[in-house]
Amino acid sequence: MSRLTALDPDDSTNKSKELFDVIKKKMGMVPNMMRTMGNSPSVLNGYLGFSGALEGASLGSKLSELIALTVANENGCDYCNAAHTFVGGKKGIDSNAIDMARDGFSTDLKTKAALEFAKEVLATKGRVSDISIESIKNAGYNDGAIAEIIASVALSVFTNYFNNVADTEIDFPKLSLINKN
Repeated sequence: MSRLTALDPDDSTNKSKELFDVIKKKMGMVPNMMRTMGNSPSVLNGYLGFSGALEGASLGSKLSELIALTVANENGCDYCNAAHTFVGGKKGIDSNAIDMARDGFSTDLKTKAALEFAKEVLATKGRVSDISIESIKNAGYNDGAIAEIIASVALSVFTNYFNNVADTEIDFPKLSLINKN
């Protein structure tokens, strides 16, 4: 059972109601994470602004989904694991690539470099080595793309922590996390 209340979009009357209406129009539904964030219109609006800004990133939506899967599994977030697996599939990412990304791996060398860098950003709390910066640049990422990878990790950390604290009820097909032993 969720530890924070997921608001009913139809019964909301404040700024969250306006945001829920926009989300429903765009997605056809209001996912439980956003319904729960709606308890604070500022939090929901901040999330929507940050994620909306990254939609136009040079990384592209597929790589962003793969990064989100890597981070979700590193942080043990069941909700984000399920959500990004579902969304990634809808964006045309094949199930093998999704499964590998959940473990921070890809057969595509450039994607693999981005996922490994994302894991290092997470593991080192941003204190990556000079060698890692050189490596990600050698993989073909410029400073702007590196900034976008960092932003994608940060957005994922926010949603992972939010859902882990709230114990948000999963409204996507459920999956097991990758075993980290």
